[in-house]
Amino acid sequence: MKIPTRPLAIGASVLALATLTACVAPQPVYQTARYPYQPPTYPVSQSPYVEYGHVANIEVIRSQTPGAGTTGGGAVAGGVIGGVVGNQFGHGSGRAAATALGVIGGALLGNTVEANANAPRVYESYRVSIQTDSGAYRSFDVPSPGDLRIGDRVRIDGGQISRF
Repeated sequence: MKIPTRPLAIGASVLALATLTACVAPQPVYQTARYPYQPPTYPVSQSPYVEYGHVANIEVIRSQTPGAGTTGGGAVAGGVIGGVVGNQFGHGSGRAAATALGVIGGALLGNTVEANANAPRVYESYRVSIQTDSGAYRSFDVPSPGDLRIGDRVRIDGGQISRF
C-alpha cells in the first residue's frame, strides 16, 4: 500500500512559506521617554529641583541605524522552500522544470526578504530647547513634542518637561 505524501509535503511547504514571511516584520523600537510627563508625587521634603521657563525651539532630529546587508541565508532558505513547493507540481520533466523555477524564485524572494529585514532604519525624535526663567537654556530629546509649541510656558521637574 502506497502512503500518500502529497498532503504532508503541501502542509510542510505552507508552514515553511509562513515561517519565511514572518521574517518580514520590522524590528520593534523601544522608547523610554514619554510626553506628556506625569510628575511623581513626592512628599514636600523630598521634592526634586523644579524650574520654570518657556519653549524656545523645537527641532526634528533624524537618526539612522546601519544596515547589515544580506548574508545569503535568505536566498538559501528561499531556494530550498521554493524547490519543495515547485516539486509538488507537474510530472516527469515538467516536475523538474517546476522545481528549478521554484528554487530560483524562492532564492530571489528569500534574498529580498532578508535584505528588507536588514535594511537601515530611520527614526525621528524631537529636541525641545527651553529657556528657563533664570536665563539658562536646557534641551530635551523626546519621541514626540505632543502639544508643545514655541513660546509655551513649561515646568521642568526632575529632568522631565510638562506644560504649565
